[in-house]
Amino acid sequence: MRFETFQAGVWRRRYQYKSFKPVLINQQWSWEDPTINTLLETANRALGELNAFSLIVPDIDLFIEMHVVKEAQTSSRIEGTQTGIDEALMSEEQIQPEKRDDWREVRNYIDAVNMAMAELEHLPLSNRLLKQTHEILMRGVRGEHKQPGEFRTSQNWIGGSNLTDAVLIPPHPEGVPELMSDLERFWHNETITVPHLIRVAISHYQFETIHPFSDGNGRIGRLLIPLYLVSHGLLAKPSLYLSDFFERHRSSYYDALMRVRASNDLIHWIRFFLNGMAETATKGREVFRQILALRTETEHTVLKLGKRVVNARQVLNLLYRKPIISAADLEQALSVSTPTANVLIRDFERLQILKEITGQQRGRVYVFERYLQLFLS
Repeated sequence: MRFETFQAGVWRRRYQYKSFKPVLINQQWSWEDPTINTLLETANRALGELNAFSLIVPDIDLFIEMHVVKEAQTSSRIEGTQTGIDEALMSEEQIQPEKRDDWREVRNYIDAVNMAMAELEHLPLSNRLLKQTHEILMRGVRGEHKQPGEFRTSQNWIGGSNLTDAVLIPPHPEGVPELMSDLERFWHNETITVPHLIRVAISHYQFETIHPFSDGNGRIGRLLIPLYLVSHGLLAKPSLYLSDFFERHRSSYYDALMRVRASNDLIHWIRFFLNGMAETATKGREVFRQILALRTETEHTVLKLGKRVVNARQVLNLLYRKPIISAADLEQALSVSTPTANVLIRDFERLQILKEITGQQRGRVYVFERYLQLFLS
């Protein structure tokens, strides 16, 4: 199918409303627009450079954990949660009671990402994996009673307060299994020659249009992108997430998706997606470069601690995973005594690596601010 003659789907009368059923996508795709070729080349180059960093950075998994936290916080914010990235790094007892529901949603997302990426080591990307991921995402939070881990059996809608004023009504639930099976076949169809970044762009649009779950579709649909990239070997590690780009260009993102459904303008969506991929990969590469520079500097700094250097290096490794900590965190992670943990905290404060952020005498919390800022810019 050519992008220029693409027909997105059909509207079906259902009782008092019309639902939109997208066309099946597991087929050959082509285009005449030369801009797409240029954008595809740029995005592939940026993605390759990002992947190279993830292959050469020592102990890369230390830093990937922060990428996952940032993605969880940003993707959840698009859906209305108000948890900051600093709060996402804290334990539940450190979170104000009125904010804990949002906090749990973000932590569920982190657990869901980690589970899904672990599963990819021995399972291909599949609807089964998406369902398992969705079940974790919905565990014990708003939406927990909306068929977690299962495709919907009732009609949902996008935008508005109900079916009468919805922006879009996705396909009727009876059509979801066929559409999702077609999507899964598209991911793995080796008989067609469609570049992976084109496939994942079309896949994200199709997933969001099907809206296969009763809740949580936005987060699962955005997570589908890095899952696809890792599953097909474009990334060795889950180091790229488009939620930040989508959140910063939220109106353009929703508009680009709707233009496909309303006016068959798939080209506009593909351009938008590839631009986002290139920009995000380039930004990710720069973050890795800054991480390496900061790591070199801080490891040189802790050499001043003499006989405590061994423990200090363990503290740094903990901070790369969890840049907001307490003395109790150090005790548990390093298996050291309370006095030893407190001495290490004071050392890191004196070296201006850690900064106390609560102003309390008890239950103090400290932040590795320069590192955390790399994920906030």
